[in-house]
Amino acid sequence: MLGKILPILLALIGLGAGGGAGYFLRPPPPDPTAMAECAPIPQDHTSTDSEHAAEEVPTTEFVKLNNQFIVPVVEGGLVHSLVIMSLSIEVKVGATEKVYRAEPKLRDAFLQVLFDHANTGGFAGEFTSSANMDRLRTALGETARNVLGDYVVGVLVSDIVRQDT
Repeated sequence: MLGKILPILLALIGLGAGGGAGYFLRPPPPDPTAMAECAPIPQDHTSTDSEHAAEEVPTTEFVKLNNQFIVPVVEGGLVHSLVIMSLSIEVKVGATEKVYRAEPKLRDAFLQVLFDHANTGGFAGEFTSSANMDRLRTALGETARNVLGDYVVGVLVSDIVRQDT
């Protein structure tokens, strides 16, 4: 009987000791007079402040393409692996709707770039090396600019994985 009660008794003592320690070791409440001393100092709005505010306004936005891209990597006439990736396009503010309207054409052009990259060995070996990824981003960016025009700032690879078969 003592063997069944002892663990419960120890748990209750530990719980009580922990609660008591938390109660006595809690931080003191903030002093209201100290809060008044730390009030923010009003700033003068000079021309330099407005220049900084203008710099903080975003000039680009990111458009995540709806579906992932799946690219087969073929070696010796057989599919050796699959590369699955998600892409986002950085565009000038206000161009999001243009991206979504042109998405089918953009996906087709991106798939061609990805297939070419795979066929030249871009997804073999260390496919995430800086040189490989820079080459891929550059090609995707040029393709996006060909489809959408000067609205495109860049292409971001947000997810990439290779699954060997």
